[in-house]
Amino acid sequence: MAFPPGGYALGDTEEEAHAARSCWAAVANAAVEFEPVTMIVAPDDVEIAARYLSPEVQVKVAPLDDAWMRDIGPTFVMKDDGGEPRLGAVNWVFNGWGAQDWATWGKDSLIGAAVGGFAGVDVIDSPLVNEGGGIQVDGEGTVLVTETVQLDPFRNPGMSKAEVEAELARTIGATKVIWLPRGLARDAERFGTRGHVDIVAAIPSPGTLLVHRQNNPAHPDFEITKTIIDFLAGATDAAGRNWTIIEVPAPEAISDDEGFVDYSYINHLVVNGGVIACSFDDPMDDKALQILADAYPGRRVVSVDARELFARGGGIHCITQQQPRLL
Repeated sequence: MAFPPGGYALGDTEEEAHAARSCWAAVANAAVEFEPVTMIVAPDDVEIAARYLSPEVQVKVAPLDDAWMRDIGPTFVMKDDGGEPRLGAVNWVFNGWGAQDWATWGKDSLIGAAVGGFAGVDVIDSPLVNEGGGIQVDGEGTVLVTETVQLDPFRNPGMSKAEVEAELARTIGATKVIWLPRGLARDAERFGTRGHVDIVAAIPSPGTLLVHRQNNPAHPDFEITKTIIDFLAGATDAAGRNWTIIEVPAPEAISDDEGFVDYSYINHLVVNGGVIACSFDDPMDDKALQILADAYPGRRVVSVDARELFARGGGIHCITQQQPRLL
């Protein structure tokens, strides 16, 4: 994870900064109950972070522009080249979600390699502009992506689907790439990522999909999620299986001060023996959390109110990045 260093993620007031730091820390402090957590902290924020984080959270110091570790950090992979399995960290190119005019990324673009170094693993450099929030995998060769992300002309100008697929095969071992046509409505607006998949769909186990469903016709995602679900119903995974699709309803809340929200229970983190899930103080929370519990049998679901995260552009999955261990 990365502790929010400043800028829009913190907000304009001390009250907003406290809300952001508290939310990031709540996720870290929940996750550390299940497994080790490392938090990257900017040099000037070490003392501040200590006031929010559990003593069990390990801190590493590095300069930061922002705090969305899913996107600025590496994607960890298991390498097996005929010898002993090894852990690797794919270092994507990060350019502020397609060189957005509100983003800065000079420091964040170095975090992928830095985290690989902190972890002591092989760093696999990739020329692909990509973010961890832009992919979902099943561990068996299937990867979900979005046409508006990997084919974004501000990310990978001139790259074809075949070229993107070849790079995903080289780096994460993908043998089947499923191209969603787009992401959610708010994510396509100025401060969005242009279509990250990690608020739309997740793969809790091979052959099964959790998919966000907006049931309110007044929300633009009503039609968008219907289209995505219909699309996925006609797709197969790397093993040729039709998907078992589990629809996860959106919260009943459909708007905030900025417009239609993209609140999503899909944006959760799987940890050892548990799931850290988004809640929204919403009537739909209990139902959605039970769906997650059923999809991850044997794991304890712990929820964190994620409204402060979504107000800043993401959720629990967006601010975390899991690292496997060699057994």
